[in-house]
Amino acid sequence: MKQMKQKNQGIFFIILAGFFFALMTFFVRMSGDLPTMQKAFFRNLVAVAIAAVTVIKSGEGIVIREGCWPDLLMRSFCGTVGLICNFYAIDHMSLADANILNKLSPFFAVIMSYFLLKEKANRIEWAAVAVAFIGALFVVKPSFNVEFVYALVGLLGGFGAGTAYTYVRRLGKKGEPGAVIVLFFSLFSCIVTLPFMIGSYSPMSTMQLVYLLLAGAAAAGGQFSITAAYTKAPAREISVFDYTQVIFAAMLGFFFLDQWPDVWSLTGYVIIIGSAVFKWYYVNKIQTES
Repeated sequence: MKQMKQKNQGIFFIILAGFFFALMTFFVRMSGDLPTMQKAFFRNLVAVAIAAVTVIKSGEGIVIREGCWPDLLMRSFCGTVGLICNFYAIDHMSLADANILNKLSPFFAVIMSYFLLKEKANRIEWAAVAVAFIGALFVVKPSFNVEFVYALVGLLGGFGAGTAYTYVRRLGKKGEPGAVIVLFFSLFSCIVTLPFMIGSYSPMSTMQLVYLLLAGAAAAGGQFSITAAYTKAPAREISVFDYTQVIFAAMLGFFFLDQWPDVWSLTGYVIIIGSAVFKWYYVNKIQTES
């Protein structure tokens, strides 16, 4: 009963994270033609403030548990790479395309969980991962033009995010509080992006600043939600619900940005999400029977 309750909580939090992250991508796009590093810095600056307040209110203070420093650094490094690549893709692709490439992160999480957490997957699960990457080819559309480069950057963003979430689960199993994980990551990202932001700073209008602050607030909500989700349940049990972000992003893109994916991208969405649903159904069926 306890495992089922934690799993349901994980599902709730991962859907909530999908909504927040879709809002984040929308606000990032609405902020206009600003340098990627500048967008990333302000996004993380807001997250630092929110996470710091949360840690202070908890009364526990910032206590890094024994053996967690390397995982915190790797979670932050991979998350920062994933964030920067995702923001770059958002600025150069449709919201839905950028989000579906980023949502390959659960498949990358399954792969990295094998190496980092020793959570083994069987042949059928690995086949689902392979099918998902075939679906990604429809979105990436391999070619010799600049759009292909944008898609590859988006794909790298998915890898960074998936690896980061694996470290989140590893930290959760070690008992590291979610607020501390979010604070450490956000502060790390601010420090990394600050020099680049200063070097290429572009003056912002009031509305651009508002959009970036809203993106930061939405990102903080997403970070807290995704951290809670992956500390409640294994990636292979709840990751399929992460794809609600693509639905939310597609709706925002359609209603507010007049964006609609082409037939190749839609085919890729069906293949990727279909393989995710199949993998989730299969894993849960095996667990029910055992």
